Amino acid sequence: MPLRCIDELPIERKKVLIRVDFNVPMEDGSIKDITRIKATMPTINYALQKKAKLILASHLGRPKGKVVPELSLRPISEVLSKLLGRKVILAPNCVGPEVQKLAQELREGEVLMLENLRFHPEEEKNDLQFAKALAELAEVYINDAFGAIHRNHASIVAITNFFEHVGCGFLLKKELDILDKIFSSAPRPFLLILGGAKVSDKMDIIKNLLDKVDAIAIGGAMSYTFIKALGGQVGSSPVEEDKIEEAREVLHKAGERGVKILLPLDHVAVREVKKEAEKEYFDNTTFPEGYKAVDIGPKTVEVFVKMISTAKTILWNGPMGIFEYEDFAQGTRAIAEAISRSEALTVVGGGDTLNAVNLWGLAERFTHLSTGGGALVEYLKGKSLPGLMALER
Repeated sequence: MPLRCIDELPIERKKVLIRVDFNVPMEDGSIKDITRIKATMPTINYALQKKAKLILASHLGRPKGKVVPELSLRPISEVLSKLLGRKVILAPNCVGPEVQKLAQELREGEVLMLENLRFHPEEEKNDLQFAKALAELAEVYINDAFGAIHRNHASIVAITNFFEHVGCGFLLKKELDILDKIFSSAPRPFLLILGGAKVSDKMDIIKNLLDKVDAIAIGGAMSYTFIKALGGQVGSSPVEEDKIEEAREVLHKAGERGVKILLPLDHVAVREVKKEAEKEYFDNTTFPEGYKAVDIGPKTVEVFVKMISTAKTILWNGPMGIFEYEDFAQGTRAIAEAISRSEALTVVGGGDTLNAVNLWGLAERFTHLSTGGGALVEYLKGKSLPGLMALER
């Protein structure tokens, strides 16, 4: 069955369960970034315009199947209430008699938020009975949680067995449409920029996209494994030794396909990763032991920025260094600013990368900010997404 969107389903005056992804970063009980909440607003507002009785379901953090008060959705319900300008009722649980009563008593245009789904171990086990209990609360099921679409969980996969009408929200549709556009009709040249800590997380992305991109710029800690694979020096920077041979193979395949791979030429390095550490600059031939790279250097920034200026499509996932420390943020910031100035189709994804662009107030300057962290990575690897398959069956 083809994927149907919320505006193609009979939701008027119905009880509608929307699986959202409100897994937002928290600090001391308050929300650090509300991007994911705001991203679902078009779907929520559409349902309310149709006088739906709205039930929202989400997880937050990793409570491991137990009730963890610090991971309650209460702060999220309060923020959502302000954004909507109406009361959001927070249920004491996500299943059970009390929740059923609240759902039955919902009036048109009212919003009920279920408590953290992951307080129940059955959620992550894709348990059918748990999914059935959730499904009994509503008449229509909508998935708008792109950030969780890769999870084989009860509220994402098993739940679709119990509804006649299932579909996606506007956020999920937008995410899928832009990714489909990137891989079917993106303007060339297409530049993929990868960063972050683990090369093992990104290796499958590189392999999957070698036939679709023109150039790949690699920064961050993952680049050191590639540099070492080419015989370069990276001091005491982290290297995934078991991935060196695979990195060599990927570099060889890229060469055969005419895909340009850009690696850091120089690095900002410190003896100890701490605030206001004394910085040194090394290239790949002079990098001594005892120093760790924490950012790409100025020569690398220049080369990467030049490549960004000629690209027509740019997909960026992963920071260039430890940007959380201001002293080590220049590389990531320079890349973010260069992409934000570009007239290309620009897509940015990954939790750390989104945090960086939000930190510097650049979020509005990109074509699309993807709300999916792990989901985006799985999509880019070419893996099937269980939640999407469940909506299409």
